[in-house]
Amino acid sequence: MVKETGQVVAEQVKAGAGPAGPERREGERSEPDRSGGPAGPEASAGTGTPPLATVPDPWVPATATRRQFSAAYKVELLKRVDAASGIKGAVAALLRREGLYSSHLATWRAQRTAGTLAGLAPKKRGRRPAEANPLAKRVAQLEGQLRRLTTQLQHAELIIAAQKKLAALLAEPPTDTEDGGSSA
Repeated sequence: MVKETGQVVAEQVKAGAGPAGPERREGERSEPDRSGGPAGPEASAGTGTPPLATVPDPWVPATATRRQFSAAYKVELLKRVDAASGIKGAVAALLRREGLYSSHLATWRAQRTAGTLAGLAPKKRGRRPAEANPLAKRVAQLEGQLRRLTTQLQHAELIIAAQKKLAALLAEPPTDTEDGGSSA
């Protein structure tokens, strides 16, 4: 009697063989064994000790800060490097101990030859400020003077216009005489 495929799968699942695969013998390798987990009967039973989970440190600095070295430190370090340059591996050990790179030395040596301590001072980062025009102060002074004189001119023109109107009113001959008649 031939069983149908659905019945065979159902019987295998009830018997323990199923999607996880057949049970393994003691000496066989298994995936959990390669990954550090328990192998064999412990793996299927779940009685092995779980691997320790390493939790990374959640603290991260908010902003990174660029290291800045003083000119005196740079000069002192260059002296120590020059003194240790004859000994094999001494410069590399010094750089490791100080946490520096060889590119630091190359840059500092170039700065030293360019201008001693002044060349070794750290440069200010960022956009350079716009250079002030030497005549800007004089221009601002003249603009203020122009505003004051314009205001004075407007006031003077108003006064002159009022004076013209007053002179025009006073210069007219009177039309009516007080005696009411002709002058004889």
